[in-house]
Amino acid sequence: MLTVMFASFFARARLVPKSVLVVWLLVVVTGAFVVGMVIGEQRSARSAVPAGEGQVENQGEVPSYISEDVDFHEFWDVWNLLKETYYRQPLSDKELYYGALRGLVGATEDPYTVFFDPKETKDFTESLEGSFDGIGAEIGVKEDQLQVVAPLPNTPAERAGLKPGDAILRIDGKDTTGMAVDEAVSLIRGPRGTKVVLTILSASAKEPKDVSITREKIVIESVRFEIGEDGIAVISLYFFNQEADGLFQQVVNEVLAKNAKGIILDLRSNPGGLLDVGIDIASTWIGDKPVVIEKSPSDSRTFSGTTEPRLKEISTVVLVNGGSASASEILAGALQDYGLAKIVGTQTFGKGSVQDYRELPDGSAVKITVAEWLTPNGRSIQDTGITPDVMVEVIPADADAKRDAQKEKARELLRAAIRAQ
Repeated sequence: MLTVMFASFFARARLVPKSVLVVWLLVVVTGAFVVGMVIGEQRSARSAVPAGEGQVENQGEVPSYISEDVDFHEFWDVWNLLKETYYRQPLSDKELYYGALRGLVGATEDPYTVFFDPKETKDFTESLEGSFDGIGAEIGVKEDQLQVVAPLPNTPAERAGLKPGDAILRIDGKDTTGMAVDEAVSLIRGPRGTKVVLTILSASAKEPKDVSITREKIVIESVRFEIGEDGIAVISLYFFNQEADGLFQQVVNEVLAKNAKGIILDLRSNPGGLLDVGIDIASTWIGDKPVVIEKSPSDSRTFSGTTEPRLKEISTVVLVNGGSASASEILAGALQDYGLAKIVGTQTFGKGSVQDYRELPDGSAVKITVAEWLTPNGRSIQDTGITPDVMVEVIPADADAKRDAQKEKARELLRAAIRAQ
């Protein structure tokens, strides 16, 4: 445009006095200089980097197989458009980068395939270690709906009345439609003493309700044990975290020392945890036999037990419900397949997909679904879950009377088995 202006100007230069010509030249040059300064300042502001952050490198490296199918340069076109035209500047390169990775992983449309930024990675690791700040509820996605898998015992979630299967429609007013599990977890967790408001729709309710819950430091009690005068030991296993296996083995020692005649293994509302812990615990009944099969599109492999079957000869009943998920389902399914326990309660959650978890050099991490779990007899756990041998529903009258009908049924079955020995 400036070239055209100068060409037109010089074409007419002979028609005006020399003094006027000089003035016009000064005006044009000054104007061009000012416009250049303004554009330069805008671009400088838009390319600024927030304090403490670097810039994205290796922008030109595009794998050859991608360039054959899609124009990957469009990614950088959009990136640069945001940096140049978005109205709130400067934009964080780091947040754009992590957001792009979330979008990449989210394109799988699998709620269990997720990207964690460094803070989310730290929170996830802490939850496996047994303590974190939050409300104490395991959540998952079933039939495209975010819901409570299980409230952990003695936590704000349990005290607030959350139940397995409760749909979570909003978190602090944010719609959860299409929300990944780990995004929901990051919104629900927060500093102790702060509140989060969940909009909950229970299975028995016609209208949703807002539930305000104050966050606390959550310390997960993974194992409890008691034995009654009838010689029946009750082992409550709440979570398959890093400390659970050691605590469980201590309980096994007590069970054997006290000559327990029967065992109730309570896995109700146990959302799972670490696979190797589940396998070790299953070994105390199964021994070195296969516990679970991992099946992928290209391969399958079997995970077998690792310890002596010290509880094999003791009659066992396993309690499950809709909050029993993942490692709980693996354990219950294996004991059911080998006929080493009766399963009592209601259908389990059906979380039988396998995630590969990898930490990345910058402290972020990615969790990718790579396969599904099958019981030793080849039954799929994903979506279906484990069907109890004896179905016992929890009805409002039992809850009002503080009567545990499922545990009572377990005791009835064990007493009959003990009499038959």
